[in-house]
Amino acid sequence: MAEQEYELFAIRYATRDALRSDHFIGGDPHDGPMPMDYFMWVARGGGRVFVIDTGFNAEVSKKRNRTFLRCPVETLDALGIDVNAVEDVVLTHLHYDHAGNFDRFPSARFHLQERELAYATGRFMRYPRLSHSFEVEDICGIVRLNYARRVLFYNGDAELAPGLTIHAAGGHSAGLQFVRVRTRRGFVVLASDVSHFYENMASERPFTTALHIGEMLEGFDRLLALAPDESHIIPGHDPLVMKLYPAPGPEWEGVAVRLDVPPSGTAPARAHYLSGH
Repeated sequence: MAEQEYELFAIRYATRDALRSDHFIGGDPHDGPMPMDYFMWVARGGGRVFVIDTGFNAEVSKKRNRTFLRCPVETLDALGIDVNAVEDVVLTHLHYDHAGNFDRFPSARFHLQERELAYATGRFMRYPRLSHSFEVEDICGIVRLNYARRVLFYNGDAELAPGLTIHAAGGHSAGLQFVRVRTRRGFVVLASDVSHFYENMASERPFTTALHIGEMLEGFDRLLALAPDESHIIPGHDPLVMKLYPAPGPEWEGVAVRLDVPPSGTAPARAHYLSGH
């Protein structure tokens, strides 16, 4: 029996002006503007919907000086997805831009690496350098969901449904995970923050928010090992995603793109950097 194939979407809900030096440990010798996009992803197939990360809201956007474009949860309705009926939400990790809006999914169970909640409630949160990436009310909310028996914890890789798996990759956060989804173009790997930009992975230069640099570097290798090739990997925050992939329809231009079709161009590749070009 063939594995289930899914439609796969990226929804862009916010953006941030930033510099290249903001995105690479050690800075960047060719510093200049390098904006960041914020996404939520949706996999739909076989009568099931998986929402992958839940974004943040307008209040948090204002607090953190981000440009809020739209509520990602409300956007789901235009895709024909009833938020109240969504049963599965994958949280790749608990940073503010991936775990906000969790309370907008009243019927969902949440799939999370156990190590992530331990990290977000543990001893390292006394250090602002690490705790600044979390919103404490989000973390308290996930604890409450656990008490309500709505969080499913994992210790490593797991299959959530035929054709859809999660894979642990620490480094950026202790319990970071990414998602591999079978689509009509083959497996697509949603990197989330295992690689914020195509260039982080291609140049083997980790992002600036780091718990363990070695695990971040190993995470790049895990992405490559589980994807057919680099064109099947989708980084977590790269504006290039919106340029490489088509919108589901004219009304979706600048809002969402389909990831279950091949890209229209090429992104930075590891071979380019390792060859010294």
